[in-house]
Amino acid sequence: MPYISTRDGSAPPERLPFEAALLHGLAHDGGLYVPEHWPHLSGGGLAALAGNTYAEIAAAVTEPFLEGAVAPAEWRRMVEQAYRPFTHRAVAPLKQLGPSLWLMELFHGPTLAFKDYALQLLGPLLDAVLKRRGERVTVVAATSGDTGSAAIEACRDRPSIDVFVLFPKGRISEVQRRQMTTVPAENVHAVAIEGNFDDCQDLVKAMFADAPFRAALNLSAVNSINWARIVAQAVYYVAAAAALGASERGIGFAVPTGNFGNVYAAHVARRMGVPIKELVIGTNRNDILARFFNSGLMSIGPVEPSLSPAMDIQVSSNFERLYFELSGRDGAAVANAFRAFRESGTLPSNPALWQEARTLFSAHRVSDDDTRATIAATYRGTGELIDPHTAVAVASAMAARRDPALPMVALACAHPAKFPDAVESAVGFRPTPPPALAEALRRPERSNVLPNELAAVERFVADRARAKQEAMR
Repeated sequence: MPYISTRDGSAPPERLPFEAALLHGLAHDGGLYVPEHWPHLSGGGLAALAGNTYAEIAAAVTEPFLEGAVAPAEWRRMVEQAYRPFTHRAVAPLKQLGPSLWLMELFHGPTLAFKDYALQLLGPLLDAVLKRRGERVTVVAATSGDTGSAAIEACRDRPSIDVFVLFPKGRISEVQRRQMTTVPAENVHAVAIEGNFDDCQDLVKAMFADAPFRAALNLSAVNSINWARIVAQAVYYVAAAAALGASERGIGFAVPTGNFGNVYAAHVARRMGVPIKELVIGTNRNDILARFFNSGLMSIGPVEPSLSPAMDIQVSSNFERLYFELSGRDGAAVANAFRAFRESGTLPSNPALWQEARTLFSAHRVSDDDTRATIAATYRGTGELIDPHTAVAVASAMAARRDPALPMVALACAHPAKFPDAVESAVGFRPTPPPALAEALRRPERSNVLPNELAAVERFVADRARAKQEAMR
């Protein structure tokens, strides 16, 4: 299956194989890669997957996107190995909270957050492709909290990969920071940036836009701008739909959303044939997505700290993929629209596109007070302790769902122990950290603090990247 850029205005657009999209991450024109067409679930579709293991479902969902980059038998072994260490046999278990409302726990991986479900696949996939090609890459990533630790865990100690993770200084939880800064691996570099997440994301995009720098260091990305991340995240939506019999009655999902990648992965599952009838976007006070879906206006505001810091984002990169689709896959129109967005802070108005987007998604804003109240109410009513991001999903599921009879799944995207202060403020006690997390809290930290300046960040990365050192020999 070929891949194209969301900003390629040529006719026909340049078509790249999966392997190139995987290694490049971000297209050279600044766009994001998407498949040229949508595959459909094969072999009997969704109903045939009921009762399969999570790894079996993951292999079935992802194989059509790989286009021969890995032999099917090898890929199935890789998938099986990726999910074997997860601490729950179901990998992504479902728990019923009430009538037609379920919770899908996505925190049973090594860093206790949903990012593990994609990155534990992406790390070995990158490694396998690079070994075959005899290449090394420099992974640069921006994180609002959980992507960084998951990327580090997936890429640590891999001889073909150096990983640099930029995170906003003082704007993530202590647990999230320590999961990045206490990993004793020589190929791992955690960098605190004096700014917010959008600044970190802009620095990563600027490094990719710097063609000589990108080439010299062989840059690659593991943020959700990388298509492999998106398709791997689509798996758990398919698994939940199969488990709840969605082929007979349909299903809905409520997703706490900042960068739009996780909820866009649900849209991918829908395009593959999963009967997802509702997708509810939950935002915190940084509500650029809720404002767009409810008013048609997408305008950047200041990033405000909240109880759910992984969603403290005002520029949702993956929204571009949806915009490309709803624009009739017109790369030139997308390039012009997003150039204007970055220059003015406001996406040009497109009422027809907005109306179509509203048929696909609904959105709801959840305040910090409502987040605490939802954590407390969920614990009182069910005994389940949830983190603030999960609380945004649960609150949004109850407030913005259109059909109360439709089975609705709220995504539990992080273990509550990752946000002990927020949880304690809601229920009066701190969650017990799992053993792996307790160990991270005891280990010494090592990190670097850099200004929000491209030149300073590029110097830091270039001085430490083995890909450039090898190229200079």
